Amino acid sequence: MNALPMIAADLVAIGLLTFALYFRRHHRRDLVVAFLGVNVGVLAVSLLLSASSIGLGLGLGLFGVLSIIRLRSTEIAQHEVAYYFSALALGLTAGLSAQFDALALAMMGAIVATMWVGDSSLLLRGYRSQVMVLDHAVAREEEAAAAAGGLLGAEVKHISIVRTDYVNDSTVVDVRYRLGVPRQRRGGHDPEEAALARLVQGERSAVLS
Repeated sequence: MNALPMIAADLVAIGLLTFALYFRRHHRRDLVVAFLGVNVGVLAVSLLLSASSIGLGLGLGLFGVLSIIRLRSTEIAQHEVAYYFSALALGLTAGLSAQFDALALAMMGAIVATMWVGDSSLLLRGYRSQVMVLDHAVAREEEAAAAAGGLLGAEVKHISIVRTDYVNDSTVVDVRYRLGVPRQRRGGHDPEEAALARLVQGERSAVLS
């Protein structure tokens, strides 16, 4: 069996996935090394296992074991998990095919294309998520959404209260939001208008006294 075409296809695919997509967009060197190492390692083992009658079962078992080890070793973002599984899938697909396989090549191309589209900044542009701390204790999600939206200058799509601390007067929230809403302070008040109102009120109090 001539495995060179599938090896070449895998190297091209992982090169595109790692350098043209991931590193160009996210610039994290340590995961570039991880993606390349995992892909080539899985490719090598899969090529050796493909010659045996139990190659497919061992290959899938290897996929699962490597996934568990990697995901439990350190915390990575969800989009990086997707890249990691894609690198695994490319190596496994090319290795188990062993010889030229049009379907395998099509699936490898589909993996790279899916990551190109799914991780594009043009897809769902403006949508973000983050965990933030509000500087006051909040028990109701509606109030927390209004406060977070004002601080972020965004339209809150979903919010979950993670922790409310009445002792330190703070609230930890998990916010999913869309950018593009003019920024406001808590309660929807403009800070300059609020300061001017306090100044006017102080002058009136001084006159009356």
